[in-house]
Amino acid sequence: MSSALEQRALRISILMALLIAVLGVIFGLQAGSRSILFDGVFAAIDAVMSLLALVVTRLIAREVSQRFQHGYWHLEPLVAALNGAVLLLLCFYAFLNAVQGLMTGGHDLAFGLASLYAVIVAIICFVMAVYQHRLNRHVDSEFVRIDMHSWVMSGLITSALLMAFIVALILQRTSYAYLTSYVDSLLLTILTVAFMPVPIGIIRRSMKEVFLMAPSAIDREVHAAMAPVMQRAGLLEYRSHVAKSGRGHFIEIHIVTTPEFAAERGVSELDEIREIITANLSIPAERRWFTVSFTADKRWL
Repeated sequence: MSSALEQRALRISILMALLIAVLGVIFGLQAGSRSILFDGVFAAIDAVMSLLALVVTRLIAREVSQRFQHGYWHLEPLVAALNGAVLLLLCFYAFLNAVQGLMTGGHDLAFGLASLYAVIVAIICFVMAVYQHRLNRHVDSEFVRIDMHSWVMSGLITSALLMAFIVALILQRTSYAYLTSYVDSLLLTILTVAFMPVPIGIIRRSMKEVFLMAPSAIDREVHAAMAPVMQRAGLLEYRSHVAKSGRGHFIEIHIVTTPEFAAERGVSELDEIREIITANLSIPAERRWFTVSFTADKRWL
């Protein structure tokens, strides 16, 4: 059920992003605004990345295959990192265009059309952000979370654009009208700088998972779960390994026992220990790859 909700949220997001992309291109060309064109192109790329994310969520919902025996969880951080990298490159390219526009004296802009675009897009962005926030309470999807943050950021920046366009309309009727030719390039500069932390954050989080860096919260949780288990007679020490890849959590625990423990205890007690450990883990069973092994020889740690 959660997978179906996640996919529906991404499909709606794709349609809305495509709508904004079309509006951005049309209004950007008609109003002569590079900042609106950038917003439209950003939305188009975001739609493509969301489509790729949708494909990955469908793969993740499948059972494991002979070729991908650990499932498709590893694709999630890879797609997220690609998303962040493409958006970061777009921001950098647009920033250079904006600086060039400022250096060459700017250009005229139809602020009435630009303001209309900003109102329409801001409404769409905030409605989508609220919708995805409510839905993600039940789904808890990293893709939906990233998408929601993107809608919030887009809504805030579009609102800032609207305020700037209104100020520029007022300036046109004053002795400072000559400054309005710089408004669009200045806004694009601010827009790209404001957007950059979003893809940088996405890349940083995703690369931690690509490189299988141990999440400290999960590591602490595993050690806390092992503390009561290791009070049992016959258990000497343990070593744990944790990693996160997308929504998948990989947990391996290797426990060293005395030779007598291995000889005297049956399989049922070993399974009981596994049950105690897993009962103290917050990660749902469908989102973890969980292994507990027992050995009387430390070489196997």
